[in-house]
Amino acid sequence: MKLLITGSNGQLGREMREVLERRVPGISTYVGHEELDLTDRTAVETFLAAGDFTHIINCAAYTAVDKAEEEKMQCAAVNVDAVSNLARLADELGFKIVHFSTDYVFDGNNCRPYTESDKPEPMSVYGVTKRRGETALIGLSPESIIIRTGWLYSSFGSNFVKTILKRAKDTAPLRVVADQIGSPTYAADLAETVVDIILAPHWTPGIFHYTNEGIASWYDFAVAVLEEAGYPERAAAVVPITSGDLVCAASRPLYGVLSKARIKATFNINIPHWHAAMRRCLAKMPQE
Repeated sequence: MKLLITGSNGQLGREMREVLERRVPGISTYVGHEELDLTDRTAVETFLAAGDFTHIINCAAYTAVDKAEEEKMQCAAVNVDAVSNLARLADELGFKIVHFSTDYVFDGNNCRPYTESDKPEPMSVYGVTKRRGETALIGLSPESIIIRTGWLYSSFGSNFVKTILKRAKDTAPLRVVADQIGSPTYAADLAETVVDIILAPHWTPGIFHYTNEGIASWYDFAVAVLEEAGYPERAAAVVPITSGDLVCAASRPLYGVLSKARIKATFNINIPHWHAAMRRCLAKMPQE
């Protein structure tokens, strides 16, 4: 077994490195954009042909949701073209792909958790490109695994948790959206599940959903982070607002809860609750 992890400098990529080197050390190669431009088809072909990889875990993605409304071509290059470049070579070179998508492929109008068979209706450039990446991968490499997730955070990189902690130390009012509902997801838990899937005795392709258990609004999540981090007075002063109170270039799904029934049944995994996961992430942050 020989793994290639792309997008290895992002928060999920860095969590993947930690988990892989703890559980199956020495079998993985890690590349960021500097080492391999996935949008360069020739470069991808040359790199992969020389690598003899059995699996590719594609953590590379364009995730600047609002910026994507202006940078449509750049967003599509990473979220669609790069995925296609990997998929075209999968059968020829004999490797399996694990790729990540998002709850943004849905419009957020559900009143129950989205299943893998629900029809995607993306509302933003980011969501559209992630869905196009899914369909490209399924069409070119149907033996691939796609994992949709949402509300990802980590002790690495820039994310909502780090933003809230930074804001905890100033005196400006902290206003957080309370009408967008989802499941905060610790990237380290997702990484553990990916390794479980890679090491499973049987490869099961398809689309799967993974987030931590439980649901919350961004407001709930912010309050929980502040309380756990030792800022109870700041937590009590968070002001709940609506999506309409914000000026954003891209539309967000108001309801992004994903059903995990398929991934739990297929791979026999247990998924931690988001609150317990958040505590583990916060405990790790001072050590980073």
